[in-house]
Amino acid sequence: MYREVVTDVFFDLDHTLWDFEKNSELTFKKIFEEHDIPVSLPEFLVAYVPINFAFWKLFREEKISKEDLRYQRLKQTFDKIGFKATDAQINTLSEGYIAHLSSFNHTFPGAHAILEYLRPNYKLHIITNGFANVQEKKLRNANILDYFSVVVNSEMAGVKKPNPKIFTLALEMAKVPANKSIMIGDSLEADILGAKALGLHALHFNAHNEPKHNVCDIIYDLNEIKNFL
Repeated sequence: MYREVVTDVFFDLDHTLWDFEKNSELTFKKIFEEHDIPVSLPEFLVAYVPINFAFWKLFREEKISKEDLRYQRLKQTFDKIGFKATDAQINTLSEGYIAHLSSFNHTFPGAHAILEYLRPNYKLHIITNGFANVQEKKLRNANILDYFSVVVNSEMAGVKKPNPKIFTLALEMAKVPANKSIMIGDSLEADILGAKALGLHALHFNAHNEPKHNVCDIIYDLNEIKNFL
């Protein structure tokens, strides 16, 4: 569908190629065991996932700092499940989480295969709201860094998706116009609406079973990209 017009494919990283929830679960398992935190991991994750999602939205909207994000998502989760965590414990766990998260390297099913499929015909890039040092480690440890010509993160851009400045920077670095580019990501707000506002084509990888919409085409499996590119 986009084969005749698209030359460059921009991917989101977390929740799109890199399996954030699976790697995050393994990270919490590791740091809870290391620091003898006596909580049920499944119970913790049920509370943590939506809290983390909400704090990332605030962070994306520039309403909280990186430090607030990292502290409050743990504090509020522990409060919700009734575990009395000290500030020292929360700070230690927060540091351990960041230190170990990128050491786990699970990608979504078909991620390597679709990148291999696309590479001969398209230039591939990343636009991510994640932190620079963490995201590069994720890409390297998952053995997908070499697929990408340009990797733009929010720290480099000074803004986060859906702010148009991060997309503009990525297009400039890739030396490609918006109408020859497509954005593939899991966030309707950050990835899809952000990209379309600048004139990029878009594919929504609906990894969270969000309601259907008419903003752009929706895929539920990375292999479905072959239907469009």
